[in-house]
Amino acid sequence: QVQLVESGGGLVQAGGSLRLSCAASGRTFSSYAMVGWFRQAPGKEREFVVISWSDRSTLYADSVKGRFTVSGDNAKNTMYLQMNSLKPEDTAVYYCAVRRSLSTVAAVVMRPNEYDFWGQGTQVTVSS
Repeated sequence: QVQLVESGGGLVQAGGSLRLSCAASGRTFSSYAMVGWFRQAPGKEREFVVISWSDRSTLYADSVKGRFTVSGDNAKNTMYLQMNSLKPEDTAVYYCAVRRSLSTVAAVVMRPNEYDFWGQGTQVTVSS
């Protein structure tokens, strides 16, 4: 079973950047078919931000496309989410998650409850 730990969150002004990290232990990210970043703002449901498949293909939410970039470092067993041009509406707790089984159906991969293991989350706050 994998343990996921997110870090890198914080307070940033609108237009600024942050890089989130998701470190895995117990198992490697390559053991899983998909890695996802999700976020949850106060009073809102958890929503997908970006999904990364083991073949390095990705799916970004329209709201972050062109501003966020997912990447990984196999040697460090860590995934990253580079967030640029941050907006106040990006304020949320950000989570990484992994899914064991492969799916390429968008309606499936965007659903948080389709993922098997989660980190504890890291808070991102963007001030206007």
